[in-house]
Amino acid sequence: MKTTAPYLYSHPPTTGQEPAQALIARYEEIAWSEELHWDAGYRRERLLGVGGQGAVYLAQRLGADGFVRPVALKAFSPETYHTDQAYLDDMARVGQVSARVAQIQGDNVVHIHDFIQWHGIRLMEMEWLDGYNLHEVLCQRMLDRTRATVAPERWEYVNNVILTAGPEQPRLKPGVAIAVLRDCLAGLAALHNAGIVHSDIKPANIMLTRNGNAKLIDIGSTIDLRQPSPRRVWSPAYAAPEVLRGAENTPRSDLASLGYVLIEMLAGRPLFEGSTTYPELVESKAGLHQRLPELLPPEVSGNDLLRNLCQRLIAPDPAQRVPSAEAADVGRKGAADFHRQLVKGNLDSEYEHEIRVWLKQLES
Repeated sequence: MKTTAPYLYSHPPTTGQEPAQALIARYEEIAWSEELHWDAGYRRERLLGVGGQGAVYLAQRLGADGFVRPVALKAFSPETYHTDQAYLDDMARVGQVSARVAQIQGDNVVHIHDFIQWHGIRLMEMEWLDGYNLHEVLCQRMLDRTRATVAPERWEYVNNVILTAGPEQPRLKPGVAIAVLRDCLAGLAALHNAGIVHSDIKPANIMLTRNGNAKLIDIGSTIDLRQPSPRRVWSPAYAAPEVLRGAENTPRSDLASLGYVLIEMLAGRPLFEGSTTYPELVESKAGLHQRLPELLPPEVSGNDLLRNLCQRLIAPDPAQRVPSAEAADVGRKGAADFHRQLVKGNLDSEYEHEIRVWLKQLES
């Protein structure tokens, strides 16, 4: 994972003793060359996570003159492929769709810097996001850590505004949950408008950064709608029912997955415990809208706008779902309308600021 320090072409590093004209010639070479090549060095710091596609590391990108930048480096494992060629073919697809994601000018999708091959193994360099994924946020140890870290009056405030105990796991308060949802909808809108489906929306693939906003991560599972791939990556518990039945992932499939995440954030419990087979999951998801009153806390189930938004996201029939990420966010009876409702009721807050302050306190 570590190579030599960057330099251009085959010239050796400068010694500081060369005539000025030699350096000027190299500068002009940069100015007139259509292609530039250099080796990039990385220093691995620690493992961030392991999944079905490989492992992600926090690494330092080593530049010249002491320049160091933290990055996330994902190494794609060949272990699940039957042949080397199958791995290379799929990596070619991942590299192409990653190049398209890298061009998205959005704040809610992880930024991709490079796609690299090292002795045949493919690696993706991405921005490093300092924070917690949503799966970590919804774990009991996050609530316990908050209680142990903040003052008693701040603990009461966090419980009332940000995070509180749920029936089986912590749950986000509605205003914060909808703030996270809107960031995710903005990320999905950027992907979908580029003809890309994420295909694996789940709490572990949503990062809550220390800046207070949410970002979609794990771009290795994305699908280019112009060139569908035979290889499909998704998590059964969060996959739309039509995907479990064998249909292709679509933008509306992403919305159903995000709807399950929203309900889990609000309910404080996993939604499909006990459903272990695909038919059982399909059946459970088909009846989820009917279970919302018993799953959701009174402050949510009693709010018609919020409950209906959940139902429109998770409708079993894709044609009955909210038509797009933009519509779910700023359309009629969308997430933005719920935030306006909070404003009218004098219940709104600067949620990004609240999240930022909360996560900062956890580091103190």
